[in-house]
Amino acid sequence: MSDLRDPAPYDALLLLSFGGPEGPDDVVPFLANVTRGRGIPEERLKEVGQHYFLFGGVSPINAQNRALLQALRKDFADHGLDLPVYWGNRNWAPYLTDVLREMTADGHRRIAVLATSAYASYSGCRQYRENLAES
Repeated sequence: MSDLRDPAPYDALLLLSFGGPEGPDDVVPFLANVTRGRGIPEERLKEVGQHYFLFGGVSPINAQNRALLQALRKDFADHGLDLPVYWGNRNWAPYLTDVLREMTADGHRRIAVLATSAYASYSGCRQYRENLAES
């Protein structure tokens, strides 16, 4: 019987998410990242951003990912699984490209990815794979 604590063939786990603004000053730049290349005027981004301002300009997704990241790390440690867990986002800090650079600098080459997408769609599946390939 194989050792269930052996993470082979992976040497790290990447928690990959959408990202979200962390305060009012982040809202329009975040929305610009999300809509990059689509020609959305800044006035429209400000209009859409008003939804975030109802919550202080903060999306709950980053706090949820921080909690998930800590829970994964604790669970792995509690079960003797030696697999570092990193977190990167497609549209806000910590940015996917930066985190992948950090992971490779740390010596990781066989990285499993857990995307936090809530549903199957282009934006929820294939775009994550495209962003990984680009990064």
